[in-house]
Amino acid sequence: MVDPANTVGIPVNPTPLLKDELDIVIPTIRNLDFLEMWRPFLQPYHLIIVQDGDPTKKIHVPEGYDYELYNRNDINRILGPKASCISFKDSACRCFGYMVSKKKYIFTIDDDCFVAKDPAGKAVNALEQHIKNLLCPSTPLFFNTLYDPYREGADFVRGYPFSLREGVSTAVSHGLWLNIPDYDAPTQLVKPKERNARYVDAVMTIPKGTLFPMCGMNLAFDRDLIGPAMYFGLMGDGQPIGRYDDMWAGWCIKVICDHLGLGVKTGLPYIYHSKASNPFVNLKKEYKGIFWQEDIIPFFQNVKLSKEATTVQQCYIELSKMVKEKLSSLDPYFDKLADAMVTWIKAWDELNPPATA
Repeated sequence: MVDPANTVGIPVNPTPLLKDELDIVIPTIRNLDFLEMWRPFLQPYHLIIVQDGDPTKKIHVPEGYDYELYNRNDINRILGPKASCISFKDSACRCFGYMVSKKKYIFTIDDDCFVAKDPAGKAVNALEQHIKNLLCPSTPLFFNTLYDPYREGADFVRGYPFSLREGVSTAVSHGLWLNIPDYDAPTQLVKPKERNARYVDAVMTIPKGTLFPMCGMNLAFDRDLIGPAMYFGLMGDGQPIGRYDDMWAGWCIKVICDHLGLGVKTGLPYIYHSKASNPFVNLKKEYKGIFWQEDIIPFFQNVKLSKEATTVQQCYIELSKMVKEKLSSLDPYFDKLADAMVTWIKAWDELNPPATA
């Protein structure tokens, strides 16, 4: 049995890393009481809360947190017609928070994620570990069998090329979960009581050319390096698919990171995932995705971006054209998604104009 950490009595961190350079983005439909548990680690930071569902509902945020809250009315007001690219009634709406942030780094977490304990029983400061991951290089070009060579007590093993030991900049830090695993609906149905109690003390770089199933509930990234590609697609209300928002973003950012020479890490930190969603509801949302992914993943495995694509935006526009060309035959939804990808980039650039010399 795995339990969350008890953070009562832990003081708020007086010297938080990157306090003025990082925003925490939380999508929600409910009161954010879970932030009481996270207070020692998250209170010093600015929150961007994206309220999904009924915009007239009042969301309670614990006292002491600095935050801005956006609901659907705000999204429509700020983006105008381009608001169509932001999903409704789906946690994919969180990517609006990425767009309006002005910070270099983003940490995003779900409201059913609590503080985890490490094997020694110590509360895990997930954000601090994400920051460490992002500030250290990645090694996507050659796998190190001691995992992250930049962690204390580790190094490059014998046979690792010295020419590659400088590594590359890390764009994404992908964390994991204790208790409720991030399973798809069929796996939930056949393993309804399964809980993850395995705490693996490791961080590794996902190799170049390898895709991965990205989960958005415990995720951090360098907004300057990869932000425009961190679009969670069209999901939820009015769409034929759900629960593939973070997967879609993960496939997109990985091929772009590979192309631009950036790194993606996975492993630590852990959070405690408290609540299992309904597998029958999930199956209704996922069933087309489960079928489609057998074609989508080979598509991404074969993506080749041009040498002319040297920015994230250029890569993403090229990718949107490939989606329209190659995946629209799978379902008309992908034609709509490709258009939404372009709209997303246009909205991003309007809210984040390039700095002038």
